[in-house]
Amino acid sequence: MSLDLTPDRNPDHPVAPQFPARWSPRSFTDRALTEAEVMSLLEAARWAPSASNHQPWRFIWALRGEAEFDAIRDSLTGINPVWAGKAGLLVVVASKDRVTNREGAEVANRTAGFDTGAAWMSLALQAQAMGLVSHAMGGFDGAKLAAAIGLPEGHTLHCVVAVGAQGPVADLPEELQAREKPNGRKPVVEIARHGRF
Repeated sequence: MSLDLTPDRNPDHPVAPQFPARWSPRSFTDRALTEAEVMSLLEAARWAPSASNHQPWRFIWALRGEAEFDAIRDSLTGINPVWAGKAGLLVVVASKDRVTNREGAEVANRTAGFDTGAAWMSLALQAQAMGLVSHAMGGFDGAKLAAAIGLPEGHTLHCVVAVGAQGPVADLPEELQAREKPNGRKPVVEIARHGRF
């Protein structure tokens, strides 16, 4: 979809085109992803910024056709399994809750979610650079997903990301077809203040 046809995706201030061009489609083709492609996505995430270089993000991934993919898909809720099950790759995004501080004590990592969000964005932008699309979902059964991936204690689940080649809108269930387009963003004046709230 051309961004020229969607005025709500035109930035108000100059930015690199990768930012407004990235969106979260739900329609995927049946194109399989290779393990080498997955490694490129994870390598991009690896280089995300991280407080004190703790790198708390954890990614558990599976390719379509693998039993692990099916287990992750089956933990999704609502209509998510219908469309996400057609992606070439599902990635569970989690984070390690605790870190060892400079004094050697185990403490809560208060920036774990923040850092993990940066890693997910790196993965999303790498997918886009590779001609793929990605869509993160919060609609999952936490207990079922934790069991499916063997989530260790002391970790938090954040989302499941579907990655693959973008498919046609007509391949989606009718109820999703109208939503299969890039959406806009709040203006900067709604999300940022100079100096104080």
